[in-house]
Formats: sequence, C-alpha cells, structure tokens
Amino acid sequence: MNPIEQFKKECADRVAAYGNNQELKNAAAEFNIVSNREKYSYNFSWMGRPIIQYPQDMIAMQELIWEIKPDLIIETGVAHGGSLIYYASLMELIGKGEIVGIDIDIRSHNRAAIEAHPMFKRITLLEGSSLSEDIVSQVKKLSKDKATIMVSLDSNHTYDHVLEELKLYAPLTSVGSYCVVFDTIVEDMPKAMYDRPWDVGNNPKTAVWEYMKQNDCFEINKQIDNKLLISVAPDGYLKRIK
Repeated sequence: MNPIEQFKKECADRVAAYGNNQELKNAAAEFNIVSNREKYSYNFSWMGRPIIQYPQDMIAMQELIWEIKPDLIIETGVAHGGSLIYYASLMELIGKGEIVGIDIDIRSHNRAAIEAHPMFKRITLLEGSSLSEDIVSQVKKLSKDKATIMVSLDSNHTYDHVLEELKLYAPLTSVGSYCVVFDTIVEDMPKAMYDRPWDVGNNPKTAVWEYMKQNDCFEINKQIDNKLLISVAPDGYLKRIK
C-alpha cells in the first residue's frame, strides 16, 4: 500500500470509529448549536475577503476540489466573495478552472473588492436571481463545453428556493463531482433561532431530502458528514453518481 492509500485508510478507520463515539458526537452537536447561535462562521476570511464558512467545510471543499479538479464551479450566493476567492485560489494552484458567482444583490463595495482581487481573473459575477431564466441561461452558456462541473448552493435558504435551485443547477454537475448545499444545519437547530424566513422544516436540508426523493442521480456522502462532525452542511454533500 502506497503512502497516500495508507493515509486514506487510516482516515477512514478513524471516521468509522466516530460512529461509536457518542461523547464526540454529542460534543459536536452542542458546538454546532452554540456556534451557529453566536455566528461563529463570521470570524474567518480568505486572502482578505470574509468567507462566512466553517473551517471544517472549507477543508472539505478543498479536498473535493483538489480531487475533482473542476473546470467550472457554479456558486449561488456571493456575499463578501470570500468563498469565490477561496475556490479561485485553489484553481490557480491546480492551474485551470473558472468560478461563476451568482447573487440577487452584489453590493457595490463587495463587487469592487472582488474585482480588484488578484484571483478575480478566474471569476465571473452574475447579478440577479439564481432562479431567473436570464441568469440560468447565462450559466448554461458558461457551462457549455466544460467537462467537469461542481455546484455550490448558498443563497436564499428557504425550502422552496433551494429545491428550485437544485432542480436548475444540480443537473449541471458532472458525474463524479458534487453539488454542495450549504446551511442544511438549519434543520438541526432550535426552532426560531434565525431571524430569517428559513427555520426548522423550511430550509436547505428539507429541500435536499425532497430532491433526493425525486432524483436518483445523486447520493449523500455520509462519510464527509461523519468526518467533519462540525459543519453547516450535514446531508449537503451530494455526489453525482450517474
């Protein structure tokens, strides 16, 4: 067994052991609740831009991007642009790839900072609803002739919006790649914790569950969930299998 295969086996063995470690799972669940309440994800940045993600999910995305080496990543939800910059920097290291970031409102100061960033050369910004025919048409045009495509959904977190995004964008995911749905953690939080339209029963995870009932082209990668333990995307790492 070569060193890389040995490392993967050791990781898999540890992750399997987590399933029997109730103390660790309980600690992670408690941290997820308290850290989400205290907006822990707002503490981090990447290359100068706020990323508003958990470090664990950032590492998971890095592992997937390095393995898949996508030609294109489609991301809904731009905010400050930190995740766009993060993905673009990984693609810069890989030596190929582009990012398209979609948001209904890209604020002028965020746009200026993103466009001034060295990694902007790999980024295309589209302003408008991710559900609009015009935006979807532009994304499909950008996706044309791209062999390997990855999708990240992280905009409006209501059930209806995310389910529609899944119907529109998940099919663009190439076989073997991932459609990652963020903030599925809302379903696991105390009710009425968020001052937003989404809540328990109306969130990305419930949208994922419904989409999976309607579509057998994806499977939830539970190994990633079990490895991370602390994540805003439990049940959100969807691998396209056919």
